[in-house]
Amino acid sequence: MPLFEVKGLRPKGKEPFKIELNEVTDSDADGAVGLTDVKWLLKNNANIATSLKGNGDFRSEECVELLKEADIVVTNPPFSLFREYVAQIIEHNKRFLIIGSLNAITYKECFRFIKDNKMWLGITMDGRNKWFRVPNNYPINENVANSKIENGEKYLFVKGCVWFTNLDTEKRHEKLILYKKFTPDEYPKYDNYGAINVDKVSEIPVDYNGAMGVPITFLNKYSPDQFEIIGLGISNSGIEIGVKPYKEEHKKYRKEIQKRGAVDGDLYMITNGIVEVPYARIVIKNKRGKK
Repeated sequence: MPLFEVKGLRPKGKEPFKIELNEVTDSDADGAVGLTDVKWLLKNNANIATSLKGNGDFRSEECVELLKEADIVVTNPPFSLFREYVAQIIEHNKRFLIIGSLNAITYKECFRFIKDNKMWLGITMDGRNKWFRVPNNYPINENVANSKIENGEKYLFVKGCVWFTNLDTEKRHEKLILYKKFTPDEYPKYDNYGAINVDKVSEIPVDYNGAMGVPITFLNKYSPDQFEIIGLGISNSGIEIGVKPYKEEHKKYRKEIQKRGAVDGDLYMITNGIVEVPYARIVIKNKRGKK
C-alpha cells in the first residue's frame, strides 16, 4: 500500500514526514498480527506520522540521525544520487536492501564495494526491465511506451533494475555450473589485456584458470566461493588493473571509421582487422584449485 496515498496520514500538505510504528496489535481480531493490522494503523492512527523539520534529504543531519537508529534499510534511492547514497549507508555500517540500476555496477565507487564484498546483488530482479507502480497523482502519458494504467493504477517502465544488498543469501554461495571447454577460437584474447573474452555468463569455460572478461550480468550468478573478481575493464577502472591504452592506429580506426568513442582503459579485441569493444566487462578468475 503506497504510504503517499493514505488519506489523513500526511501531517501537513506535501511536507516530508516520518512514520513510526512502535507496536502493532491484532486490530482486526483475526488471531494474528500481520500487514492488515499495519494497514489499519496507518489509516486510523494519525499519531504515528510526524512532519520532518527539514526537506527530507537523506544527507540532512535530521535524516542521518534517523539512519543511525536503523538496523536494516529497505528503499528505492534516487538513481541520480546512487553513488552518494550507497557510500553513506556503507559508511554507517548498515544492513540494506535497495533498488538500483544494473548500470550502477559500472560506477567506479559502487564497483569497489562489490569487489571488496561489501555489496552484492539480491535474489530477485536480475537486471531485466520492470514495471513500477507510482502514486495516483503522478503525471504519466499513456501514449508513451514506458507508461500505462492498469486496473486504475499507474505504472512506469524502468530499465535494468536490480536489488543491491549486503544481506547474505544461500544463492550467493551456489556455484555456477560450467560445461564449456576453452578453445582459442571461441574465446579470443583482448589486444590490450591478458584475459579472454566471454560473451555469455553461461559459457564461462570450465577448464580455464586465467583472467576472463565477462558481462556485468555475471554478478547475478557470482559466488565469492567460486570466483575472484579482479576488476572492471572500463575507463579508469580498467587502467587501475593494467588495461593498456589504445594503440594509436586502433584509436584512429575506432574514431574515424567506426565513429565511436575510444576511451583508454576499455577492453578491446582485434577481429580480422576490426576493433571490437564489448560492453562493460568484469575481469574474473576461477578459484578452482586454490586453497
